[in-house]
Amino acid sequence: MNNSLKGALLSGLIFPGLGQVALKHYKRGAVIMLTVVVSMAVVTVKAVQHALAILEKIELEGGIISMDTILNAATEASADSGNLTFNLLFLLITVCWIIGTVDAYRIGKKTDIDQHSP
Repeated sequence: MNNSLKGALLSGLIFPGLGQVALKHYKRGAVIMLTVVVSMAVVTVKAVQHALAILEKIELEGGIISMDTILNAATEASADSGNLTFNLLFLLITVCWIIGTVDAYRIGKKTDIDQHSP
């Protein structure tokens, strides 16, 4: 398997930045990986906070769990949550994934050309 395909597959299908690391561009890979990991961590924390807010609203309504109670609590919690934050973080993760895949392909292509040059 040539380096361009290996790098693109690792960054595109496994994890962004992994292709760069496999092709020995550690700093690039680390920056991409760190950006994605931090973004995913923030999304996870926000999701847990959102879930806890929904549970709190259900408890305030007497703790009776029904579809209407859950729907009302989720609607109220989502009205004041940071939807913009979620959207921006998902956009950042997607952009990092695309950049990581394309960059790993380009690095691999350059490595392939350098290896086949006399």
